[in-house]
Amino acid sequence: MIVSALCFLAGLLVVQQFAVLPGSLWLFMLTTVAVIMACLRYWRWAFFITGLLWAVLFAMSRLAERLPEALEGVDISVTGVVIDLPEQNERQTRFDFKVLQSTQPLPSKLRLSWYFPDQAIKSGQQWSFLVKLKRPHGGLNLGSFDYERWLLTQNIGATGSVRPHPKPELLGQESAWRSIAVWRQTITDRLSDSLSGSPSLGLIKALTIGDGSGISHNDWDIFRKTGTTHLVVISGSHVGLIAGLAYFLVFKVWVRFGSIRCSPQTVAALVAILVAAFYSGLAGFSVPTQRSMVMLSVVMLATILQRNSRPFNVLAVALFSVLIFDPLSVLAVGFWLSFLAVSLIVYVVSGRLSTAGYWIEMIKINWATSVGLAPLLVLFFQQVSLISPVANFIAVPIISFIAVPLALMGVVLMFGLPLIAAKLFFIVDLSLQGLVTLLGYMAELPFATINHPQSSVWSLLFAVPGILWLLAPRGIPSRWLSLVLFLPLIFTESEKPAVGSIKMTLLDVGQALSLVVQTQNHWLVYDTGAKFSDDSDMGKSILLPFLRQQGAETIDTLIVSHGDNDHIGGAVSLLKGLPVQQVLTSAMEQLKAYAPNKCIAGQTWEWDKVSFTILSPQHAFVSDNNNACVLKIQTAQGTVLLPSDIETSAEAWLIETYGDQLKADVLIAPHHGSKTSSTVDFLKAVQPEVVLISAGYKNQFRHPHQDILTRYNDNHSQWLNTAYKGAITLSVKDGRWLVQSLRDTDGKYWNNE
Repeated sequence: MIVSALCFLAGLLVVQQFAVLPGSLWLFMLTTVAVIMACLRYWRWAFFITGLLWAVLFAMSRLAERLPEALEGVDISVTGVVIDLPEQNERQTRFDFKVLQSTQPLPSKLRLSWYFPDQAIKSGQQWSFLVKLKRPHGGLNLGSFDYERWLLTQNIGATGSVRPHPKPELLGQESAWRSIAVWRQTITDRLSDSLSGSPSLGLIKALTIGDGSGISHNDWDIFRKTGTTHLVVISGSHVGLIAGLAYFLVFKVWVRFGSIRCSPQTVAALVAILVAAFYSGLAGFSVPTQRSMVMLSVVMLATILQRNSRPFNVLAVALFSVLIFDPLSVLAVGFWLSFLAVSLIVYVVSGRLSTAGYWIEMIKINWATSVGLAPLLVLFFQQVSLISPVANFIAVPIISFIAVPLALMGVVLMFGLPLIAAKLFFIVDLSLQGLVTLLGYMAELPFATINHPQSSVWSLLFAVPGILWLLAPRGIPSRWLSLVLFLPLIFTESEKPAVGSIKMTLLDVGQALSLVVQTQNHWLVYDTGAKFSDDSDMGKSILLPFLRQQGAETIDTLIVSHGDNDHIGGAVSLLKGLPVQQVLTSAMEQLKAYAPNKCIAGQTWEWDKVSFTILSPQHAFVSDNNNACVLKIQTAQGTVLLPSDIETSAEAWLIETYGDQLKADVLIAPHHGSKTSSTVDFLKAVQPEVVLISAGYKNQFRHPHQDILTRYNDNHSQWLNTAYKGAITLSVKDGRWLVQSLRDTDGKYWNNE
């Protein structure tokens, strides 16, 4: 069973590497081969090919649910129901919407944003909206969240916004008996009323109903740095804990008061399954709860049938069940962390000759999971917490034996005995505040975490046997030699440009600008994208993950060209996230807390035989856009010009001041391709071979404008747009420029459909 499940998993994983899904002919051939393998009893190959087929068919059905291209940007009337807890901030409410009726053929599930709503939106409400939709699309960058992949796994066929006119109409409210989402909404509303003003409200919601949207960004940083994130969302351990408590209580009560017709074990097992199912439903049936639910059901059924069950066989059944139910779960980081964490725990606990006390077992489990999951954390997040074993040793008992049980009891009692519930929530609140404070101190310790460039997948082939060898039972010889197998993972370095060359990446930050320039020994960041709210900006979500993935430890120079949000929005997050040696900007007032230097025409420096020169501004223009810092980069292969958002008057000044010196091989399109920039005279002076455009997909400004694209074509310039190409990298190969887009080189079928 274990090998069959792994073969099935391997087939699913192969499909997730496809840039394009295979056609019907390939499906017919695969089906034929699978039947032949089954007839010949080559079961491992049969399961592998079946995994391929199931993944392809499932992905095809999901892609078929996407919005037709012809309906993008069209106002459409829809009627439907809110099917999950809405996410709210100061500007908008975002929610998943199940379509019941519409004036056009639409996907069954949409993700909508309602900006500045004048009514409260709750799960289970039925609404009539006028919406403007677009196909699933998101920024594609190395190291950061793939939004398109997430939309695919959530079966969301379109995203869009609610139009304010005609006024949205609330039609009704679903019954709680028809939707567990309504139960979740009712609980979150009661918690908000009962714990109004409590600093732990977001944490309590996360532990009881799996809603982590109320946890502050600062707290998430603390949990990430201490390796305790898994404890503050409903995970498999929480489900197992609650089911175990239910089993124990029912067993004791039934032995004392129950009927002898049913054995206590049977009744307790059935109740434990029901309790686990309900608690998993409150968490929205996430992958960890699915895995825990299946494993628990197998163990409880074995108890009822009085059968012995092996831990790894139970885990294999859970793996198989999750993959059949949702093969796209392999795209979620939580899938891998959940199953591998349980596998490691089973490996270090079961089948050993002796058992230690509770605290020794806790230390062993924390050590095993921290060491065993470290390679995956480096692969996925380029960061590992060194204090995770100690932090978990403290946090696990508090969360598992105090916070979760008392919080769930409080949730049950607040509907009938609110005074008792308030006492329980007071204890939970006090314990969580103390825990977060302690973890906050630990997170600030030197070397609490280490950052490491993303390792190659092949290095995991060495690390996995190294982990198994290191965590093997005492008596296995030379376990210390297993550390040698970790060396390829540790000594991974990103490829550096040669002396005199650069590697430049224009990040896909939507209707904004951010790019990174690397020489052999230095890093420069030019603009940082936009900021959306106090907890959301592109410096945090795109720029920092990219820099960590590339192995940048220090930024030598940050240039913030001017003060518009789409250029300066992520600057503070970058400045807090990585050491920055120098800041150059024309927006001195906005960055005064970081002692910036004003960018002025004539400033120049050289790194690794690459020359950097500020061309503008020399004097103040009326428009802030024209006061932006214009940067020229000269390399052995040619020149790159970064003009930010300058417009006609600044372009004319540059032509008059520099003339032929403006010529550049690569041009970053001024002002995202706006009609107010890229004049004919400017393009004649620059004569770019390649123009790189940073613009948002289907943006409201219609950048880049068609007239500007026509000018680029008339100038015989090749142009690429991040909106359709993802991040664009300019590097050197065989002494010549090489321009590559991420969608072309690393895009998967969900990015290229």
